[in-house]
Amino acid sequence: MYAMVLHQLHTPLEWTYFEDREPGVGQIRVIVKACGVCRTDLHVVDGELPHPTVPIIPGHEIVGRVDKIGPGVTGFKLGERVGIPWLGHTCGVCPFCIAQRENLCDHPIFTGYTRDGGYATAVVADAEFCFPLGEMGSDVEMAPLLCAGLIGWRSLAIAGAGNTIGLYGFGASAHIVAQIAVWQGRTVYAATRSGDSKTQQFAQSLGATWAGDSDSVPDQVLDAAIIFAPVGALVPLALQAVKKGGRVVCAGIHMSDIPQFPYSLLWEERQLQSVANLTRQDGQDFFRAVPKMNLVVNTTTYALKDANQALDDLRAGRFEGAAVLVP
Repeated sequence: MYAMVLHQLHTPLEWTYFEDREPGVGQIRVIVKACGVCRTDLHVVDGELPHPTVPIIPGHEIVGRVDKIGPGVTGFKLGERVGIPWLGHTCGVCPFCIAQRENLCDHPIFTGYTRDGGYATAVVADAEFCFPLGEMGSDVEMAPLLCAGLIGWRSLAIAGAGNTIGLYGFGASAHIVAQIAVWQGRTVYAATRSGDSKTQQFAQSLGATWAGDSDSVPDQVLDAAIIFAPVGALVPLALQAVKKGGRVVCAGIHMSDIPQFPYSLLWEERQLQSVANLTRQDGQDFFRAVPKMNLVVNTTTYALKDANQALDDLRAGRFEGAAVLVP
């Protein structure tokens, strides 16, 4: 197998050959057909997340075909299409796992961060944490759903049942969440980088009622807001935009420091909450609903060897939607 490997933080990934890896007990080996390029991958490469396993093969939005089945695995067959997400393993015994909050497990393993991921021609994963995908959609279209879609789905649920939803940062996740929210009958307000008219038009093409600069106040008080951009300065802006009792959800795994803001923005029972990882139940619920949504997943494809270019383009905001690597 071949992979793009991060050998040292803050350095480019390197094309590397490995002997084929064998699945262990409870694991499957998957031939990678597509792997999304997530902003979390950037945080790993740029050393913004603590204690990564290095060297590491990044990538956790993986779509592929089962190539080999390890001992003790049931429910999968050779050639079946599966998705492999960020959450790769949980301990099952900590208080959070017992309370069915496995996204907060005390001893987790994360794909592409503490275990090798999908910037490769093949990957080994715990079968219990893989999602059967059937044959809906193309491999490239499905890959971003494994994190951008899943985290967006969880974020939208945590945001609550309000009708007016603000999305701050309109990248891979928000462009999917906007469509989900519209499908649910909600009204979407998209806040983008100042002066980014192209992205604002893109948001409106996907159903956003309003799209403007993130430092502008929408023309409607919001029931809730979800912040996807890793910019702490957006927190007080979003709090200012939501109604009394409204909720602001921080959806990223990393964010720059939140600046000081007056208590009056939080008063009147406004809430500020983060999203941490996902659960397998999130995945089951989401992929059960996906066929009903008619999602348009906007993708830019790159060859696996061009992973560094894809990461650079993501960092610079050179495309709309999601980047996907194709081995």
